[in-house]
Amino acid sequence: MKTLDLIRTVRGSTVLITGAASGMGRAAAHVFAADGANVAVTDRDAGGAAQVAEAIMRCGGNARSWTLDVADDEAIERVVADVAMAFRGLDIVINNAGVAQFLALDDPSYDAQWSRVLDILLTAPQRVVRAALPHLRRSRAGRVINIASTEALAAQNRDSIYCAAKSGVLGLTRALAVELGRDGITVNCICPGPIHTGMTAAIADADKATFARRHTALHRYGEPEEVAHAMLSLALPASSYITGAVLPVDGGQTARSA
Repeated sequence: MKTLDLIRTVRGSTVLITGAASGMGRAAAHVFAADGANVAVTDRDAGGAAQVAEAIMRCGGNARSWTLDVADDEAIERVVADVAMAFRGLDIVINNAGVAQFLALDDPSYDAQWSRVLDILLTAPQRVVRAALPHLRRSRAGRVINIASTEALAAQNRDSIYCAAKSGVLGLTRALAVELGRDGITVNCICPGPIHTGMTAAIADADKATFARRHTALHRYGEPEEVAHAMLSLALPASSYITGAVLPVDGGQTARSA
């Protein structure tokens, strides 16, 4: 076994995180920075991304922010190139940017929302990976981590757009793992369950408690940091033989039969 395989830190590596101004992306930025990584904080919310990067720097970490709308393919090319130049390389890509959409099939806006959501949740990740590929190939431990959802494993009512997109992320992850394995690049996917984020903030606390009690083994919602630590684990050089994996971080939601 190579010494590289035993390294259990991302210190000195560069990670690009999309959707990093809030929620799981923001938590990941702080977790990776605390472990010594150079963090590229990207988000369409320029002010939010800058605040995350500034908070990391105040704590002694190394981070910079970029404005990135992942629905803009030209912006993806530009930002990935800028990140690689600023940090002299790129080792880890975390495709976290997302949007929630629950819509009935007969809603007049269905087709428009289908195109918008799939562009953000499924098309954008492959664009980011393709833009980063030359840099990942030069890395000693190239890593891609895609964020899907337990909605890719089981659907809810009016969930067809989101479910289809996140299911596509699973397929994309497996296909990229096979294709990039020869380059030593691992590609894995995390499926968060019910997590306290901006997307779930509008749900009443009582409803969250009821859902968690009925559907998770741990009887609670998860925290963004719990997902972020799963991302870090998959990004470690020591995780060199894990690829094409789908990891639910859901408090046992998918383990329960009812």
